[in-house]
Amino acid sequence: MNQNPTAHQFSPERALELGRQTLGIEAAAVDALKSRINGDFAAAVELILNSSGRLIVSGMGKSGHIARKIAATMSSTGTPAYFVHPAEASHGDLGMITRHDVLLALSNSGESEELLRIVPLVKRQGAKLISMTGAPDSTLAREADVHLDAGVAQEACPHNLAPTASTTAALALGDALAVALLDARGFGPDDFARSHPGGSLGRRLLTHVRDVMRSGEQVPTVAPDTGIGEAILAMSRGGLGLVVIADEQRRPLGIFTDGDLRRAFEKQIDLHQGRIDSVMHSTPHAIGAERLAVEAVEMMERLRINALLVTEHDGHLAGALNMHDLFTAKVI
Repeated sequence: MNQNPTAHQFSPERALELGRQTLGIEAAAVDALKSRINGDFAAAVELILNSSGRLIVSGMGKSGHIARKIAATMSSTGTPAYFVHPAEASHGDLGMITRHDVLLALSNSGESEELLRIVPLVKRQGAKLISMTGAPDSTLAREADVHLDAGVAQEACPHNLAPTASTTAALALGDALAVALLDARGFGPDDFARSHPGGSLGRRLLTHVRDVMRSGEQVPTVAPDTGIGEAILAMSRGGLGLVVIADEQRRPLGIFTDGDLRRAFEKQIDLHQGRIDSVMHSTPHAIGAERLAVEAVEMMERLRINALLVTEHDGHLAGALNMHDLFTAKVI
C-alpha cells in the first residue's frame, strides 16, 4: 500500500529520462568550468603551494560534505588539509587556524551566514582566504584573496532547488586544485603509496615484482642443449606455462611456452628430436625484480603475453611470474 497519498505513480520511462537528464546537466556544469581555469585558479594553487601552514576547508550543509571530500583528497595527495565546520569554528575550533594557513571556503550562494561570521576573524589572524562560490558578486567572493567561480546554469533537480549540479561542479573544481598541487609538489607514486598503505590501492602501489615472482626450483630451467621432449616435461612439472633456457651462469638465453608447444604441434615438428634452443624464443621479455608489480601487469597487457621472466641488475635470472601470480597477489 502506498504510504504517501500524494506520491506520483512510478514510471520507469520517467525515471530513465530524469536519470539521463541529470547526468547531462551535471556533465555540462563540469564542462563549463574549463573556461574558468584561468589566472584566478593559478593564483589559488600558488597561494596554497606557498603557504607554510595547512589548508583548512570549510562549508555548510551540502557544501560542507564537498569540503570534507576536498580536504581528504588534498591530504592524500601531498597537501596537508583538514575540514573545519564553520558553526563549530565560531565556538572554539577557530583556534586551530593560524596566520600561516589558507582557508578554502565553499558556499554556492556566497552568503552562508556561518562562513561570513568567521571570515573577519580568519583575516584578522593573517590567514589567506580562497572562496569557491556560484556567485562572483557575493559577499564571500568579494572578501576573498582569490575567488573561484563554481557557478552552474541550473541544478539537475527538476525544481532547480536541490544542490546537485552545483555540488558536482564544486567537487570537480576541488579535484582540479588537488591535481594541480600534486603536480607542482612533484608528488609521485611512492608518495601516494605511503599515504595509502591499506587495501587494494596499497597492494598495487607497494608490491614489487620480487614479492610475487616464483624463484629457484619453482622456475623450470634447462640448458640450451636439452632435448625438446625433456624440456617440455620440465615445463609441465613447473606449472608456470613456460621453461627458461639459460646458460651455466643462469643468464636467460630464451624461453619456450605452452603457446609455442601448440604451434609446434600445428607445424608437426618432431618433438622427440632436436634441441630446445632450436625452437625457443631467443629474445624473451623480462622485467627487473625491483620494479613495481603493476608495471609487470602493464607490460603483459601491452605485449599481450601471460608470463614474464624476472632478472637482476646484472641480467641473471631471478625468477618468473604469470598473470595468475598477479591475480593471487591481488595486484590486478
